Amino acid sequence: MLAKNSRVLLTAATLALAAIVALLVGPAPHRPPVRAAVLKVPAGHGPVTVGGTSAPPAPGQPGNGGQPGEGSGLPGATPPGTLPPVVDHGPRTGRKVALTFDADMTDTMRRQLRGPHPPSYANLAIVELLERERVPATFFLTGKWVEDYPELTRRLAANPRFELANHTYGHAAFTPRCYHLTPLPRREMTRDVARTFEVIGRYGGRQTRYFRFPGLCHDRTALAELAPLGLTVVDGDVVSGDPFATAWQPIVRAVLSQVRPGSVIILHVTEANAAMTDEALPRILAGLAERGLEPAPLSEVLGR
Repeated sequence: MLAKNSRVLLTAATLALAAIVALLVGPAPHRPPVRAAVLKVPAGHGPVTVGGTSAPPAPGQPGNGGQPGEGSGLPGATPPGTLPPVVDHGPRTGRKVALTFDADMTDTMRRQLRGPHPPSYANLAIVELLERERVPATFFLTGKWVEDYPELTRRLAANPRFELANHTYGHAAFTPRCYHLTPLPRREMTRDVARTFEVIGRYGGRQTRYFRFPGLCHDRTALAELAPLGLTVVDGDVVSGDPFATAWQPIVRAVLSQVRPGSVIILHVTEANAAMTDEALPRILAGLAERGLEPAPLSEVLGR
């Protein structure tokens, strides 16, 4: 408990400093309200098909790469060249909800990993709980996180209940202002996401063509740059706030107060900057069960 309290105090100090930096850089981007529709397709573009008919690769088999068309049979695949749909949640029927975990990794985080007192950006307690309780989940991985945690990525890919999705290569911003994240030049956006599909695809398992923007920050320009890749953008309708939490209670309240059938819950598996998620998760699972809700892979919640 002493070690946990020390970790919380250290994390709180780090997050407070990050919050000050964010305020100096500028206000947080406006997040538009979630719409009732499952898919939001910008006006002027034709219908977008999500998913395909082919089964995902079996665990341990090669996955899809980052080139257009290579993942056309995977969940989340859309016709290359069409503006990607943006998904907040699945149908509001049934009992299924999606637990999604972001695995961030920036250059700053990488430098910390190589320092004299490296933190952990891989929360093994979360993975072990999901494995032990046989809970499905979807992991949005950055390419740099995969490169720094290859054995854990291999472990995630080998679990038939886990899906792997794309969270950019280095967690840069795809809009001019997105909290304190470094903006990615427009000319690099397509290659950044394609490269990440390539990195993740080498591990096989349940690959997808789902993608999440860092900070959920995106605009029409960013969507247009990703059109060649044939993917679906997944935001989410339940934001847990775990990166800024210094106790597990606010995380649990945030999730259970918002969750509904078809919800996409956003959590993090990066221990050092989301220190309380592992303590919140068992309470979240218990609360979902009390409400008659059942975690399922993202592809099942969205209705592939």
